[in-house]
Amino acid sequence: MSQNNRVLMLVENNPYPQDGRVRREANSLTRAGYRVTVISPASQGQPRSEVVDGVRVYRYRAPKERDGLLGYLVEYGYAMMASAVLSFYVFLRSGFDAIHAHNPPDTFVLIAAFYKLFGKRFVFDHHDLSPEMYDARFDRKANPVVRRTLLFFERLTFRLADQVVSTNESYKEIATGRGRVPADRVTVVRNGPEVGRVHPVPPDPALRAKGVTIIGYVGIMAPQDGVDYLIRSLGHLIRDLGRVDFFCVIVVNGAALPSLKRLVSELGLDLHVWFAGYVSDQDLLRYLSAADICVAPDPFNPFTDRSTMIKMTEYMAVGKPIVAFDLTEHRRTAAEAAVYAEGSDEYDFARCLAQLMDDPEARRVMGEVGRRRIDTELAWPHQERRLIEMYRTFLPVAASGCT
Repeated sequence: MSQNNRVLMLVENNPYPQDGRVRREANSLTRAGYRVTVISPASQGQPRSEVVDGVRVYRYRAPKERDGLLGYLVEYGYAMMASAVLSFYVFLRSGFDAIHAHNPPDTFVLIAAFYKLFGKRFVFDHHDLSPEMYDARFDRKANPVVRRTLLFFERLTFRLADQVVSTNESYKEIATGRGRVPADRVTVVRNGPEVGRVHPVPPDPALRAKGVTIIGYVGIMAPQDGVDYLIRSLGHLIRDLGRVDFFCVIVVNGAALPSLKRLVSELGLDLHVWFAGYVSDQDLLRYLSAADICVAPDPFNPFTDRSTMIKMTEYMAVGKPIVAFDLTEHRRTAAEAAVYAEGSDEYDFARCLAQLMDDPEARRVMGEVGRRRIDTELAWPHQERRLIEMYRTFLPVAASGCT
């Protein structure tokens, strides 16, 4: 039996199959004839080993999330050791021809470097700009030594990668510029949604019964994600623009949740903001479908300006108009499906919200534009073709399959 079609994927940031991008790529490669194995942390109740839709998955006990430099060193150090041990088990048991590492962390390059000694190929799937994300998260508390270390591992990763998969054009520019990777070794595969999973559904009746404009946010609530900007913008909406005819639902938890709840109370927004927490995929779609306007309050910084936020494409897939800050990749993703507030100006964000609240026809047109962009350009089948084309040249012995 011909080999050269075995792919080992490494992911630390999320369990499998909960990580949507990793799941989509693994499933696409499996359908195209590749034998895919994934190593990931385990969420509660998941078995240590199983086959999910043809993908063999090995999991390790998820490390406890920690704050501070020492906490991150412990978390990532543990995850690296666990991934290395499981990779060696796969190497001995069934083998692999390529390692496909999803960052963060960029330290997966150390595992890849070891297996390159045995002729294995290395694909770097560039999810996050680690140095810029570190700066955005810690701001003035950022340690220059840590940043230089992150840049070192990023440079090493780019140098050793046989192929780089970038999530957008900005990341490709980083790879070819700062990383000095030849352009023909970089493939842009965006975070396109699966339209079978993300689509309009009957709206949540309890939200619609509010009888006011529903504003929806879906995403992480870490300090760099800008939910505090959203909350202060809602404060401007009431205090400066005199609008009380809205209700905002915020879905998904995060490290910043306690401080965000305090901010809501301080601004007198308790009757206008609901933190829904983690919800099922079905409830998420019901909440998004109930929203009149969806928001992307990521403030401008070198990380957010270059990053594609998955929530943007999810909003568009459900046909919702968006209010967002004017960031490079926001515009490349949403185009005319969004209204863009200047810089990180919270008052202007509130003004854009009020503008859309009063213009249902504009909301309808923007929602149609977004949905059309998903269907014709951004949905996963369009991205899948790029991934498979890259692999066909990279590991050409794979069996033919549907692409």
